[in-house]
Amino acid sequence: MENTNVDRETLRELADGGNETALDRLADLADAAGDLGELSELLDEGSMHAGFLLTGRAAATGDLRELQRISDAGYDGAGGELDRLLKAPTAGHRD
Repeated sequence: MENTNVDRETLRELADGGNETALDRLADLADAAGDLGELSELLDEGSMHAGFLLTGRAAATGDLRELQRISDAGYDGAGGELDRLLKAPTAGHRD
């Protein structure tokens, strides 16, 4: 397998042309850099992979508002995580 090192500019051009794999690679690069702003922008562009990555981060920190925002942006997995966290029993709470 050939190892190619594609630059961000080329990935962006491909993503702008509708290439979802390029959009996913941009999301992976943004995630690796910890660039939540870029991940959010990629989600707004329709990258479900960015939604997946953002959901993992928001669920890990229990950020309910961010999960709702991600869900509203179109990534259904965030809605599932939000429901799971909302239904989780809290310490000292009895049903």
